[in-house]
Amino acid sequence: MTTMTDVALLRLVAQRVAGPRFAGAGEAVRWLTAVQAQDYAGALAAVSLRTAGGDGIEAALDDGEVVRSWPMRGTLHLVPAEDLGWMLALTTDRLLAGAARRRAQLGIDDAMVDRAGELAHEALTGRSLSREELVAVWERAGLLGVPQRGYHLLWTLSQRGLTVFGPTTGGRQRLVLLEEWVPRPRRLEPEEALGEWALRYFRSHGPATRKDFQWWTKLTAREATVGMALARERLESVEVDGVEHLMDPSTPERLAAARRAARAVHLLPGFDELLLGYQDRRASLPPEFADRVVPGGNGMFRPMVVAGGTVVGTWRWTGRGDRRTIVAEPFTEFSARVAGAIPKLAAAYPAPRAAASAP
Repeated sequence: MTTMTDVALLRLVAQRVAGPRFAGAGEAVRWLTAVQAQDYAGALAAVSLRTAGGDGIEAALDDGEVVRSWPMRGTLHLVPAEDLGWMLALTTDRLLAGAARRRAQLGIDDAMVDRAGELAHEALTGRSLSREELVAVWERAGLLGVPQRGYHLLWTLSQRGLTVFGPTTGGRQRLVLLEEWVPRPRRLEPEEALGEWALRYFRSHGPATRKDFQWWTKLTAREATVGMALARERLESVEVDGVEHLMDPSTPERLAAARRAARAVHLLPGFDELLLGYQDRRASLPPEFADRVVPGGNGMFRPMVVAGGTVVGTWRWTGRGDRRTIVAEPFTEFSARVAGAIPKLAAAYPAPRAAASAP
């Protein structure tokens, strides 16, 4: 019988928080398919913690192996560059339709979006720009003047597949034309893409449920059904509290080989896929402590201390420069094992990076 504790530990090894890490950052992102990344520094840390050597993600961005855009849930994610196109093809129409009212409130119509796109295409051809530089182009053309209009123009153009966050300079991502930056995207037919997304989600995030998959991707119920039907024969099914969960057949073997590592103490960034990968987070986060990670349900996830597969506290940076360290706050009280592990993990934690340009 598979318990919720089993689910938590299985997810840790499926996501490679525990056990052997990936050889490179691009491989890590490709396995997870998408890594939530509105907190740019946190997203880089999440990838680094799953990568042998603990770094390389900015090189993957600079090489065009990984990009950052809004492929699902209206939220920024790191995704493999070659996969962004087929992901947008499945989600863009619905996301754009859902944002129509907000665009109207900001006075954005199709003509304005088209003009912003023409200017962006001209300014970005053969080069990259910071967000501020692109916004300045629109401002000189008289397209702005309303708070948040620049953000929504950029979001809309990125949904349309024109722009994407690509290379970095000084710890800040720059915008490029998607067609230039990713000249050889993978092209999948709709059903093929649904099956691919389902297979990769359950392999990298399982055990997980149908509701988890549909929430994570924001696909329709029909699309989720089609994708899962295509992927099912390559997945393993287990029942947890009367609900079907799917996962990669090799995940139990991974846990058997790395159970001690899975039960160990881990420091994870806010917005980590260990929580953000699922609608139902009870396996890893006791409901009575959920507001300690997401205070007031405001959508801002604090960095987490995980032990035995369960989130047992939060942490934050304090100090500056060489004196910067981590201060952890338990939900109740840290055991001696957890308290002793935190300083060692803090010393090895990926160094904080400069924040990316706010989108």
